[in-house]
Formats: sequence, C-alpha cells, structure tokens
Amino acid sequence: MKQETIPTQAVIETPRLILRPLRLSDAGLMTLYLSDRALSQMTRSIPHPYPRGAAEAYIQSVTKPDRTETAWALDGTEQGGSELLGVIALKEMDRGQSEIGYWTAPAIWNTGFASEAVKALIHANPLDNKTIFASVFQDNPGSARVLTNAGFEYLGDAESYSVARGASLPTWTYLKRLA
Repeated sequence: MKQETIPTQAVIETPRLILRPLRLSDAGLMTLYLSDRALSQMTRSIPHPYPRGAAEAYIQSVTKPDRTETAWALDGTEQGGSELLGVIALKEMDRGQSEIGYWTAPAIWNTGFASEAVKALIHANPLDNKTIFASVFQDNPGSARVLTNAGFEYLGDAESYSVARGASLPTWTYLKRLA
C-alpha cells in the first residue's frame, strides 16, 4: 500500500480540534460537505455542483512541497467527532502576508468550531506572517463574526466573484496584524 508523503507542516491542537495536514483519505468527506449548495455559495472558489476528483486535486495542491497555500483539516476525532469537520487554509501573498480561508460542515455551523480553528491558527502563526487578510460575502455574517471574534479589524467593502453563484457579490474585508 502506498503511503502518503506530506511536507512538514505544523499540527495545532485546540480544546476540541486538531488542525492537521490534509490527506487523500479526507477527499470523501470533503466531497460530501462541499456538495452542499449553501456551503459552496458562501465561498469564492468552490463550484456547485462540486466536481468529481476536485477534492483529491485540492489536497494534492496543498500538500506538495512547492505549494503557495497551506491547508489544515479540522479533525474532531480526539473528542469523538469526525476526522474532517472542515478546512482552514493560509494562501501566501508577499511581504509576510497571507489570506485566510475556512469552511466547516453545515451540520456544525454556529457551534464555535470555525472560531476555535481561526484563533488557534492565528495564535500558532505557522507561516510566521506579519499580516493576515480575509474577506467574506456580506450575506454571511456568521463568517464575519468568526473573524471579529479572532481580533480581525474591518478594512472596508469590496466585491468578489462566487463560482457557485456565478456572480460578483459585495464583501467585507478584514485584517489581522501579527507583528
């Protein structure tokens, strides 16, 4: 049996989660969750319907040595939960900056898991960022609360395209200074 080789990446523990590197065995649950229209419509880049093989392709892209995006699984097995409750990622920019993105399974929305993961990732600062940016669609106040609860400052309004909705939508943009 072929073993997965994942480049060195921080594992981050929280009271209810382990943030760990994604692995190909996560693809099934990723596909299940990301096939939910309500979830995909709250993201910029996740299409609906979710294509076959997309989860595997994403996992391969964020686990290769020359990646520009590092992603962690929100793993709840230590507390008797699922091995994949969502994903949180940092997409590298320049000058010590990244953009954070995250999603959780719809069944755990409004339970604090996303806030817990964002706060833990910010605290660990595994990419040694000076600044982290984020944006959320304005019809997603729950994700905005996740960011403000983690100490992100509101920067202003913008607009971004949603692949799932096939339209540009207004967003709120946030910033977290770490250094």
